[in-house]
Amino acid sequence: MAQAPAFDKPKVELHVHLDGAINPETILYFAKQRGIALPADTAQELQKIIGMDKPQSLPEFLTKFEYYMPVIAGSREAIKRIAYEFVETKAKEGVVYVEVRYSPHLLANSKVEPIPWKQPEGDITPDEVVNLVNQGLQRGEKAFRTKARSILCCMRHQPNWSPEVVELCKKYWQQTVVGIDLAGDETIKGSSSLPGHLEAYKEAVKSGIHRTVHAGEVGSAEIVREAVDILKTERVGHGYHTLEDKALYNRLRKENIHFEVCPWSSYLTGAWKPETEHPAIRFKDDRVNYSLNSDDPLVFRSTLDTDYQMAKRDMGFTEEEFKRLNINAARSSFLPENEKEDLLNQLYRAYRLPPPPATADQDP
Repeated sequence: MAQAPAFDKPKVELHVHLDGAINPETILYFAKQRGIALPADTAQELQKIIGMDKPQSLPEFLTKFEYYMPVIAGSREAIKRIAYEFVETKAKEGVVYVEVRYSPHLLANSKVEPIPWKQPEGDITPDEVVNLVNQGLQRGEKAFRTKARSILCCMRHQPNWSPEVVELCKKYWQQTVVGIDLAGDETIKGSSSLPGHLEAYKEAVKSGIHRTVHAGEVGSAEIVREAVDILKTERVGHGYHTLEDKALYNRLRKENIHFEVCPWSSYLTGAWKPETEHPAIRFKDDRVNYSLNSDDPLVFRSTLDTDYQMAKRDMGFTEEEFKRLNINAARSSFLPENEKEDLLNQLYRAYRLPPPPATADQDP
């Protein structure tokens, strides 16, 4: 018998990676079609190889993508299809608004140096990748009525890609693209300050592009401080280690910085050690601005409900807290103000909550 969802009302998800949320069947289909060898013949076997069910390090987790990304990258049909199917999956999970992130360069095979995943050179540029993902997301939104927007990722180990990422944000602004992110291995020393990333984030601020940064997942509170002070981020991806710096944590609470929390992911990447209290419990108790997210459900063999079940079962989360964090997610989304207002009203109606007066404090 299927388990009842931990929270069966409309949800908002802000931190999920497109390339970490692909259907295994789709990977097998394109591997066969493109003649690319995989270490498995069935979806179940593939998930065993790609998937994780016990903690590993963040760099070990990142190697999982090497198995299947060559199958999707460099194929127009595959890129469009994974974006379309992503919206279908989120609709089934009860998500009414999602921001999905990806690196355009990691799906390209032309005008990208180096060409990722040992692909031969082709003719799909990072620019075309964004266009293809947009088409897939827009088709998915029409078909499944879940609103989908995208965030383009800079990669910590490739600062030379970042200036193009911000230009693509500008070119495709509001054609699903609503923000920029810095992702990848945050243990790369000094990567927040590399000139390419600095230039991209400076341009993002200047151009009014919304900003989030992966920081404080496995890295120190100092990396979170750099994300806020150097890169001028508005949201923090993960941010668990912020708690190690009391002054910084209190400051970010006061500034209402949003933390994109991924509980199940934090366990499997070793970002959180189970012998300690999960940072999400502290965020809940302190009524911090945060959301719950699935991160990379393909690799973590999970759904968004996995994270909600974990929060409910192991962390004492209530239905009221789930409502509060989803309202905060909607408020901290990168939507234009009028669309944000519509989304909030949709949640208030579904949660049977009166919309707060205009002057009310941000905390429902």
